Amino acid sequence: MAGCGAGTETGGEHRTALYALERSSCHLATILYNIAKCEMTMQLKPIVSTPAEAEASVITDTEAGALARATVNLFRAWELTDAEACTLLGGMSPRTWARWKDGAIGRIDRDLRMRMAHLMGIHKGLRYLFREPARGYGWLRRPNAAFGGLSALDLMLRGEISDLSAMREWIDAERGAW
Repeated sequence: MAGCGAGTETGGEHRTALYALERSSCHLATILYNIAKCEMTMQLKPIVSTPAEAEASVITDTEAGALARATVNLFRAWELTDAEACTLLGGMSPRTWARWKDGAIGRIDRDLRMRMAHLMGIHKGLRYLFREPARGYGWLRRPNAAFGGLSALDLMLRGEISDLSAMREWIDAERGAW
């Protein structure tokens, strides 16, 4: 680059500005040259993809049956009404819920399996937060400032699976889970 670093300091402000421009241009040219030189020597390595395991998180029929029995026991501990239980289970019919309580558990779809998994996660989180189970069960019904004065159960009873998921995430965050 002609004139790099060789400006004249006579002739006023114009020449001073020209000199500063030449110096900064020279500096910029050096930087660009170094970047180009690095790019010529840089070699990219291919990314090896890892196939996803499609069956890794599927809840089996046996596990779903155990979840259903545990859910019946959990709802007894939480002292839920039949209507509350049916709502938390995604609008289950009262007749089906009555059969579940009698031990006759039929087919359990994917949505219901996920609901029960979230409920067990909520229960687990409460057991970590409260040493005495009764305190955790009581917390579910108490108004909470973090929920705008509603209780955790009020939020979960809105009926969406996302409400259960959000409550589980909130409890996990409170207990410091990863």
